[in-house]
Amino acid sequence: MPNLNHLKYQSASWLILLLVILLQACQQAEAPRRIEILFLGHDSEHHNSEAYVPLLASALTPKGINFTYTSDPDALHTENLEKYDGLALYANHDSITLSQEKALLAFVESGKGFIPIHCASYCFRNSSAFVKMVGGQFKEHETGTFTADIIQKDHPITSKLTPFETWDETYIHHQHNPDKTVLMERVAGDHKEPWTWVSNYGKGRVFYTAY
Repeated sequence: MPNLNHLKYQSASWLILLLVILLQACQQAEAPRRIEILFLGHDSEHHNSEAYVPLLASALTPKGINFTYTSDPDALHTENLEKYDGLALYANHDSITLSQEKALLAFVESGKGFIPIHCASYCFRNSSAFVKMVGGQFKEHETGTFTADIIQKDHPITSKLTPFETWDETYIHHQHNPDKTVLMERVAGDHKEPWTWVSNYGKGRVFYTAY
């Protein structure tokens, strides 16, 4: 029986590494300063987003990356988003208002970073534009222990990673946007499930992982 807490923290540590690479790439070389990230979570025991903020902050604050946590989707308005360089989303908010959608899409399109994590691919299901920007939507899952294949070994995000085994929810996605670069796949029999990917949205960049 695997030690689930150890495996979860192993996955979290790997995710921290990816976030460091992605967020450092968002810095402007001509104006070095701390990166400000808004982390939108939710109040839930299942995907306990608030518990992961201290973990991320402890690893990334010394590297010049600050996190501001909220569980309120009303934070998605232009005046507030203008304070940040990127948005991390790990939550189960089912719907988004038209004004929130407009502000979020414009924020990323203007050149900011968007980091939807795991269950974020099931957020805001009433917005086809949001699903397209994420790159796909969660459909269903079981659970299991697996090793995702790294299929883009020369990409800056994955070039220094080695495959690892972990327990997780075995996400299946649908409504895939083909305009993305898949970095990792979860293979189950003959099926290859896109697991981690990146894409551009306007001048902005998107990173998603099902971990």
